Amino acid sequence: MARVGQKVQDRKLLVLLGRLLKSSVLLPNGVLVRTEEGVPQGGPLSPLLSNIVLDELDQELSRRGHRFVRYADDVAIFVRSKRSGVRVMESVSKFIEGRMRLLVNQSKSSVRKPSEGNFLGFRLKILQDGSTEVLLSARTKKRITGKIRELTPRNWGSSLTSCIMRLNRYLVGWFGYFGICAPCEKRKLQRIDGRARRRLRAIQLKHWKRKRTVCRKLNRIRYSRKVWEEVYKGRRNWWSLSVDPIVSFRLSNRWFRTKGFISLQDRYTKREEAMSAPAQMSLPWG
Repeated sequence: MARVGQKVQDRKLLVLLGRLLKSSVLLPNGVLVRTEEGVPQGGPLSPLLSNIVLDELDQELSRRGHRFVRYADDVAIFVRSKRSGVRVMESVSKFIEGRMRLLVNQSKSSVRKPSEGNFLGFRLKILQDGSTEVLLSARTKKRITGKIRELTPRNWGSSLTSCIMRLNRYLVGWFGYFGICAPCEKRKLQRIDGRARRRLRAIQLKHWKRKRTVCRKLNRIRYSRKVWEEVYKGRRNWWSLSVDPIVSFRLSNRWFRTKGFISLQDRYTKREEAMSAPAQMSLPWG
């Protein structure tokens, strides 16, 4: 607040910011957590105050001649070697904790290659021609897999369409942020789509309840005598049956599109087509 007071002279605004800093946070499970230190996470106040307070860090890094990028309280400093990285990390940590009196999160701070790191959910890969690719980090892929598992529980009691709509809302927002990744990540997006479709298949199979009903429903999509043989083969649960080729062929990508599911790979392909499409010539009378 002292740092903000150097830039802002409006007393009412300073009082409002002070109250926001001390306000409690209501968690999704209904628990009210009191803020004793720092800024309540999840709101717009955190990145705003970070830019004000950490402006001194930006000036110091620029004075030292470092190449860096910062967003809110996430900072990445780029050096030429691991030895330099260890030295710079130790020096900058002393500056942050000693001069600025802030705490560095040691569990999230490390020295690593850009292709192995995680900055705002991405990692960077330098190609032989000197260009750089923006890739998804390992933590990002792990988080979206866990979120898909959370949004598609096996005991889903409502319709499959409602589950797909619920999943689509999350995937639209996720792609709006991570859709800037390089084209080489389409294969990983395809694997994420496959994981989501398999969980949706398991939900649909469970909703049909009996294997006899499963066979009839699958044959309505496309008839084959092998459906009865494959479905009744062994004592398999719905999860193991959801990956069976007979089931996957009928509850295919096209079938899920008819149900409203738009995969990440399809979204990426549409974005590529929109970016590569030639601009329409504007005529003076059109």
